Amino acid sequence: MASKLFVGGLSWGTTDDKLRELFAQAGTVVSATVITDKYTGKSKGFGFVEFASEEEAKAAVEKFNGTEFDGRSITVNEARPLVPRDNQGGGGYGGGRSDNRGRGGDRGGSRNRY
Repeated sequence: MASKLFVGGLSWGTTDDKLRELFAQAGTVVSATVITDKYTGKSKGFGFVEFASEEEAKAAVEKFNGTEFDGRSITVNEARPLVPRDNQGGGGYGGGRSDNRGRGGDRGGSRNRY
């Protein structure tokens, strides 16, 4: 088991400090981070806690998984490694239509003509 844990079901008001304080009851917390939306700054409802040892992380899973924190039932388990995403998006150009019809029906479109 790794020493980094995923914590889901967090309240929107949970902060990094509150998360660290809770998990410090199970051992030495190296880092505690609530993930936020990069545009609004609001919590996404989950976070990560990293412990100094795997034993402390395991103890935290057993102690906190399924318990209530900040009025919500939280899920605590081993964090999975980040898997790189394939670049399958719209190519950075908004993913618009490519058939030159645009908004004007079948009039040839005035935007993508050249």
